[in-house]
Amino acid sequence: MDGELGAFLRSRREALRPEQVGLPTNGRRRTPGLRRAELATLAQVSVEYLTRLEQGRDTRPSPGILAALAEALRLDDADRRHLQQLASVDHRRQLCAGGRPTVSRTVRPQVRTLLEALRDRPAYLTNRLGDVLAWNEPFDRLARPLGLLDGERPNLVWFLFVDERAPQHFPDWADLADQQVADLHRLRAGDPTTDAFAERLSRTVGEPFRSRWQRRPVAVRPSGVRWLRHPEVGPLRLSYETLELADDQQRLVVQQPTDPASATALDRLLGRRPGSLRSVAG
Repeated sequence: MDGELGAFLRSRREALRPEQVGLPTNGRRRTPGLRRAELATLAQVSVEYLTRLEQGRDTRPSPGILAALAEALRLDDADRRHLQQLASVDHRRQLCAGGRPTVSRTVRPQVRTLLEALRDRPAYLTNRLGDVLAWNEPFDRLARPLGLLDGERPNLVWFLFVDERAPQHFPDWADLADQQVADLHRLRAGDPTTDAFAERLSRTVGEPFRSRWQRRPVAVRPSGVRWLRHPEVGPLRLSYETLELADDQQRLVVQQPTDPASATALDRLLGRRPGSLRSVAG
């Protein structure tokens, strides 16, 4: 199986049109985007070396090679950071002995205590497949009417792509879908469980997921703002902060309202009196 670094390079090469780098577009092309030979010329590396990189047979390019490839591929800042991260991850993986990483579904007691302590803010814990492992009461009241917590093992990614209610609830559905797929790729770490999950989504959903998985979006943001159309209280504008629990490969996400109208709506949803103690994100 190709490494993440090689697959990312190939995806960006295939997404770059010849005219974007000043090459002629006449003639038939078997593959989309640039040919390997064209990228190799632009980056001043050999075709053989670029082939090894894309096929995952070389995962330790020098910083100079990475910079040349990033420049030739016209990568933006987010893609450049991701490329550097992939090169570091592949290098560490090569140095580490042992088996493949597993997907964690165990919640440490300290994390459960932290969730329970967040009594006025919706908060939840996910693993790298998007399984929602634990959550507090405010998140239950927020997410259950959406259908997100239906079933014995709720999964944010599955709900987003498979449940027909998701686009209705999330006005920025396309951006959120990009971010979830980017997270799957970023946290994949060579784990066949993630590949199997992605394959199951591709078979179930088809193009909306498959095209994103192949395009490999880089849209990971640990904080930001999301709009939500809630079936009980109407529009909500919630900020989110993501805390990475590196040892568990889990993420704790905490949400809070960003404006007085959203704070009032969230108060109604949580059964609090208007004007009770709360915080609003700036």
